[in-house]
Amino acid sequence: MVLGTAWLFDAADVAILSFIMPYISKEWTLTPNQLGSVGATTTVGMMIGAFLFGYLADRFGKKNIIIITLLVFSISNLALAFTTNVVQFMIVRFITGVGLGGELPVAATIIADSFSGNRRSKMLILVDSFWAIGWIVASLLAFLFMPKFGWRATVIVTTIMALYTLILRRHLPADINVKENKLSMKVSLSKIFSKEFRLQTICLSLLWFIIMFVYYGLFLWLPSVLISKGFSVIHSFGYVLITSFAQLPGYFLAAYLMDKINRKTILLIYLIGTITGASIFATASSTGMVLFGSILLSFFTLGAWGIMIALTPTQYPIELRGMGIGFTQAVGRVGATICPYLVGLSLGLGISITTIFFYFIIALILGCIVISFVMIDHDQANEVAEQ
Repeated sequence: MVLGTAWLFDAADVAILSFIMPYISKEWTLTPNQLGSVGATTTVGMMIGAFLFGYLADRFGKKNIIIITLLVFSISNLALAFTTNVVQFMIVRFITGVGLGGELPVAATIIADSFSGNRRSKMLILVDSFWAIGWIVASLLAFLFMPKFGWRATVIVTTIMALYTLILRRHLPADINVKENKLSMKVSLSKIFSKEFRLQTICLSLLWFIIMFVYYGLFLWLPSVLISKGFSVIHSFGYVLITSFAQLPGYFLAAYLMDKINRKTILLIYLIGTITGASIFATASSTGMVLFGSILLSFFTLGAWGIMIALTPTQYPIELRGMGIGFTQAVGRVGATICPYLVGLSLGLGISITTIFFYFIIALILGCIVISFVMIDHDQANEVAEQ
């Protein structure tokens, strides 16, 4: 699906950055704290992009905006290959993040507008599974291409892929089931915090914060963590490639369960699975346990992300859907901004990897509490309103 490329490029970008970090660290002699700042800069851009383009999609049409977001990503990603120091790199990464941050909320909103019921939930999870494909593509590039041709050539390859997708997106159909929306950004924001939507907005924002905090903290640093555990760069890429394939069954199982049990229960199961994977990885002392922990993390963390993609758009009516998912994911990007920097700072202070992984476990336990005792799934009410 053409819209699945939104997740593909977002994942490929995150993965490529994680693989690039050891290279630029050596090339520009960067500290762990500086590397954390590189990751944080990207996610600050994503936070702004999610909020801004989520609103603009409601206001000016989702097809137009999703083409614009890919243009921003493509042009800035090409510019990245010509940066000569870490400051230039961070500036370009910020702009890239703005484009990428707008991709997912807009794409998810288009899918949500086009389907209903369990079929909508399944379709959202299935397009989110393109994230795994993007990660696998990036891992292959990092494993086979980057060591021979360098990180700059690898970035150029991903830009060419994005430009081809831009041609495909021009043929997307016009917006479906969306009436002219003249709500200002201030009014749209106030509506998602009205009495009717306040609880789900707060809960979804918290859950997105936790999931992105955990995901970006784990996977942006995964190659570097593997290196610190004694693996070479090439071997680390190989391990990440293997664990990337575990993401797909995680998505497919979540999609299968959509009409079997309620979504809150599925999400709770996946968060508990992520806690298990993090615990195993943090305490692993052998190659087999490191690999097993990584596979569990890939399976459950990405599956939880897919469930959130299915859950979030359905909590808002069509006219607020772009703002709803854009705002809650923007809050999530705050977590994605904080955690890479926090991990880098912690490593710089000599804090052990095992201790750092407890940051993730505590956050996930908080997420389980929110799902179990606070959050209410309003999907059925919104289904009636749309009919």
